[in-house]
Amino acid sequence: MVDRQTAAFSTCDLCDVHKGDDTGAFRVLPPGFVQYGGKPSFSGPVATIKCFEDNTLVKAELDTPGQGRVLVVDGGGSLRRALVGGNLAAAAARNGWAGVVVNGCVRDAAELREAAVGICALGLMPLPTEKRNEGQRDVAVQMQAVWVRPGDWLYADEDGIVVSATSLLG
Repeated sequence: MVDRQTAAFSTCDLCDVHKGDDTGAFRVLPPGFVQYGGKPSFSGPVATIKCFEDNTLVKAELDTPGQGRVLVVDGGGSLRRALVGGNLAAAAARNGWAGVVVNGCVRDAAELREAAVGICALGLMPLPTEKRNEGQRDVAVQMQAVWVRPGDWLYADEDGIVVSATSLLG
C-alpha cells in the first residue's frame, strides 16, 4: 500500500502523463497558491469545507482523524481573514491530515512552517476569522474556478496542485 503522505510524485510528471485528458477527471489549480506548511509535498483523498471568513467548520474538521486526507477549504478567495493558523495546523498534523489547501488566507507563518502538514493558501493575513458557525462541509467547491469534490485526490508540491477523480499513485 502506498503511503499517501510520503509517496514520491511530481505534479509536473502527473501533468505530463495526463495533459491530454479531456474528460475533466484531471484538473490543475491555477498558480497563486503558496506553500506555508512543514511538508512541501503532500497528497491524499479530499474532504471539503465551504465557508466565508468563518473557520468554525475548519476547526471542527481538523480536530477529527484525518486518515491521510487533504482538507480543501473554499474561503471564497477572501484576503480579509485567515482561515487557518498555527493552532489549526498543529491540530491537522496531530490528527493525521496530509494537508490543507485554502482558497483564502492563513496566518502564523512561523508556526505553519513547523507543523508536519502541507498547507497551501493564497496569502498571509494576521486577522482571525469571526465565529458564526456558518459554512458547509462535504460539498463540491471551486478553487480559483476549478471544481474540487469530496473523494477527489489532490497532489501538491513546489510546482503546483493537481486534482484527479481517482488516485494517480500505485
